[in-house]
Amino acid sequence: MKENSETYPHLQLVESCRKSSRKAQMALYSLYYKAMFNTALRILNNPVEAEDAMQEAFIDAFQKIDQLGDSRKFGSWLKRIVINKALDEVGRRRVMQPLEDRINEIADQSEKEEQPELETEYRLEEVKNAMGSLPDQYRMILTLHLFEGMDHEEISDILNLEYNNVRTRYSRARQRLLQEIKIIQHQKIVKENSYVEN
Repeated sequence: MKENSETYPHLQLVESCRKSSRKAQMALYSLYYKAMFNTALRILNNPVEAEDAMQEAFIDAFQKIDQLGDSRKFGSWLKRIVINKALDEVGRRRVMQPLEDRINEIADQSEKEEQPELETEYRLEEVKNAMGSLPDQYRMILTLHLFEGMDHEEISDILNLEYNNVRTRYSRARQRLLQEIKIIQHQKIVKENSYVEN
């Protein structure tokens, strides 16, 4: 099958960026900035930091675009740069303020039990609010797995953690997320009931 601008609409833009075309850079930025901002935001949970990480990622991508072998993979290559920038920012946070694990350790036998899958009844807003209240290490793993579609092995490589450590953290993070969602749902019910009574 012949590749064309309809199959990969950004191919010509990437090639023009290799020739330092500012116009092509702006066009690529327009195509990708929302998705890349959302990726950074899900990891950092801070719009200003997410914006900074995204901007730095675009600058790096345009400066290093000759390192991109296959122009068709620009989007995934850029996303990896954004994720790394966001993780760097999380690392800087840890240096400035040590991250304390704010969750009670789960007994080993409860980890072996099957955990319920995230229910489809959870509304997106509840999930977003619950994600925002998670510690950085949990939010990162959930974001990379649930929203970015990475498997535990890829997460292990990105976070420089052992595979089993990633699986354990993911299990704990998911359990914590479910707890936070239940708290949000309970608060909502209490608020609705008090509104009805008044």
